[in-house]
Amino acid sequence: MTSRRSHAHLRPSPETSSQPLPGTARELFDALPQLPGLRTEIIDGRLIVSPLGTPEHARIAMRLYRALLPLIEEKEWDGFSGNVDVCVDGPRDPIVPDFVLAQVDCPRWGARELLSSGLLMVAEIVSPGSVIDDRDRKPDIYASGGVPVMLLIDPVATPATVTVLSDPKEGAYRTSTRVEMGSHLHIPEPVDFTLDTSIFATAQGTV
Repeated sequence: MTSRRSHAHLRPSPETSSQPLPGTARELFDALPQLPGLRTEIIDGRLIVSPLGTPEHARIAMRLYRALLPLIEEKEWDGFSGNVDVCVDGPRDPIVPDFVLAQVDCPRWGARELLSSGLLMVAEIVSPGSVIDDRDRKPDIYASGGVPVMLLIDPVATPATVTVLSDPKEGAYRTSTRVEMGSHLHIPEPVDFTLDTSIFATAQGTV
């Protein structure tokens, strides 16, 4: 298993001027220093650096975590509400879901990144600046990486919706169930949990 490289200096110096510059988005990602307050990921070959979400965005993620907490404790799983790097099996691209559900022994790519094929579920919360990536691009990325279930919480839709995608095959989820926010939604195996999506309705504000 290959670990992320130690951070390189992007400004040439006598010591680094002879070293090749990053040639791929992944190499550039590995060369970046830590960027506090920013989310860095690769989506369809593009290195994306974006600000972290609003308090309302974080509130929705925390409400999902609290709803799943009894199940997390019963199954002895790990739940992360943001700021967890995931490495997509295959292209090894890094991506940062808004929520991650995983086994405690989920395999990793290096020290920081959980391997997507070892996850139980990811969730994305759509914001005005992430509509295309969250709705159109990330589902195929997670499906191709072997994530069994994706939850898409979409407070910017009219009306607001929550969608569960499952049964990934050949880079796409074959099963999709969408409800209006406020309804109950069953999340299939391996999660097997009925979520009351009304918990998100009062958390929206400006996501």
